[in-house]
Amino acid sequence: MGAAMAASQLASEVLVIDDSSTIRRSAEIFLSQAGYPVILAVDGFAALSVIVERRPALIFCDILMPRLDGFQTCALIRASPASAHIPIVLLSSRDGLFDRARGLLAGATAYLTKPFTKDSLLRAVRDHALTPQAAT
Repeated sequence: MGAAMAASQLASEVLVIDDSSTIRRSAEIFLSQAGYPVILAVDGFAALSVIVERRPALIFCDILMPRLDGFQTCALIRASPASAHIPIVLLSSRDGLFDRARGLLAGATAYLTKPFTKDSLLRAVRDHALTPQAAT
């Protein structure tokens, strides 16, 4: 029973990849308060190992990050059969058509403009059929 519960929790974890501690913390607070288990990563490289280990159900990924940007991170996630199915919502302060199109070409599922609100973040989670975990 414990393993099934652990698998259930892992299946609904949300990964937030952003080099901004403020954005990571805001997303963590909004998601945790709504009952979603949250994993944080500071950049695309850190996120790739987390994805292999934890298999999150949804990924929020900043576009503008050092070392490996969000477009590259998204493409690498999509290239792996183990993670290709995970919905990816790109986060960006840019709201241009070019960035949205480039995100879709990289394999993003959706695009959320920063600064995001609690409602817009949670709407994006619900749009990808995640349900909050009961407090344990």
